[in-house]
Amino acid sequence: MDFDYNSSRSNMILPEYGRNIQKMVEYLKSLPDRTDRNRMAQAIINVMGNLNPHLRDVADFKHKLWDHLAIIANFDLDIDYPYEIPQREVLFERPKRVPYSQSYVKFRHYGKVLEDLVKSAAKMPNGPEKDSFIQTVANHMKKSYLTWNKEIVSDELILKDMATLSGGLLSPGLEIKLSETRDILNKNKQQQQQHQQPQRKHYQKKLK
Repeated sequence: MDFDYNSSRSNMILPEYGRNIQKMVEYLKSLPDRTDRNRMAQAIINVMGNLNPHLRDVADFKHKLWDHLAIIANFDLDIDYPYEIPQREVLFERPKRVPYSQSYVKFRHYGKVLEDLVKSAAKMPNGPEKDSFIQTVANHMKKSYLTWNKEIVSDELILKDMATLSGGLLSPGLEIKLSETRDILNKNKQQQQQHQQPQRKHYQKKLK
């Protein structure tokens, strides 16, 4: 007796559509009449759409289905496509390398963005706007510090780090009033709980 194992079958090109769709496409390619091929291709597209109703919310839903049909057919399907189908070379082209910044970050718990904000504050002309901006940036620094270091931090340390990051151009005094540590920690805890709540509900629903 011969057994039909998956390991002995041809590879699934787009597994989300199932092997039956792939067999339909293989049969479609064998039809000698172009009119019959066009008619059957449209029928297969309808079945593919019913199998993946979530794609209906995607822009250019039909275009995506025809692209998938071309991929399943290994780009070897002689029919009248209603859309321009991507070429194999373009579709499987190796993505270009993304040049990541290798800039040095002095205090990783503050991050590069906060460092840049401190430097921007140092370049601002003196006045109420600069003072307000410095206080806002300092509060963000304190929040970032407490996010990664769950302990008490003094305003003096935050302002000292700000002076360091600005290269000595900023030396705000302790008259700047920053947010209370307990308020920041409580807010961070609330945000963490709000983030975990949907995940907890999801797992509870799966357990049921």
